[in-house]
Amino acid sequence: MAKILCAGIAVLDEVFRVHAFPMPDTKVQASEFITVGGGNAANAAVAITRLGGKAYFAAPLGVDAVGDRLIEGLQREGVDCGDCVRVAGARTPVSAIFVDARGDRTIANYRDHRLNDATVDDPDRLVTAMDAVLVDNRFPDFVLPICRAAMARRIPVVIDADKEADDREPLLNAATHVIFSAACLRAMAQTEDLASGLAHMGKLTDAFLAVTNGPHPVLWYDRGGATVRETPVFAMKAVDTLGAGDVFHGAFALALVEGRGVENALRFAAAAAGLKCSRFGGSAVAPQRAEVDALLAQP
Repeated sequence: MAKILCAGIAVLDEVFRVHAFPMPDTKVQASEFITVGGGNAANAAVAITRLGGKAYFAAPLGVDAVGDRLIEGLQREGVDCGDCVRVAGARTPVSAIFVDARGDRTIANYRDHRLNDATVDDPDRLVTAMDAVLVDNRFPDFVLPICRAAMARRIPVVIDADKEADDREPLLNAATHVIFSAACLRAMAQTEDLASGLAHMGKLTDAFLAVTNGPHPVLWYDRGGATVRETPVFAMKAVDTLGAGDVFHGAFALALVEGRGVENALRFAAAAAGLKCSRFGGSAVAPQRAEVDALLAQP
């Protein structure tokens, strides 16, 4: 069983399903409501376990009931949370999320700044038995030592580049694979053109680079020909896109460890993310391995 350490952020998501996003100074009636664990790295860990891997999770959390609840939920999914760092006096992140009839989402997040100073005591120990590491860039100072320890062991290091940062972000050179959200890449490369953005970032890091863009093909930078190539995604009726990118990253990291090349890993990840988008419920409805394999087997 592939062992993957996921590190970054965990959030308690309060999710409201509405017909349309609320206008200022109005009230709307939600048709559905759930409370579910969220956060890029935490969602990726859930996806990995459901797809047949073994996930380990490390994150800075408050010493509070929300942090307890997140850890309990991850443990029920089979995720090992033994290396989470609890910060006394800090509050665990929470989000209020609206999902509209098209499956798009609007998020208001609270993150306690006191979590930013959290660190792991021994990053080398965390990665010793791992086959890969996957991190998000929400707590860059927390995950950077972990990435560097994993790079020293020469195992895959996948970064979910979702938060806008400077294009000289140190994490970019502490990874083997970086997959951007479209918004993050546009901000970091300072261009609206995603292909140009990948080419720009390709000059700043030797990592494999790709960008997801909702229902549009995944773009990735082919260093051999210095060109940008496409991997198609799966046509799905989007019900809820919340967590889809996180599922993508988890599936991609698992596929790499299982020996798939990057093209096949991207397609595997696209299938997992597409299935997630087809149902409401954030990470709670991340797909099982048999569902992804069945979708990939379709002509």
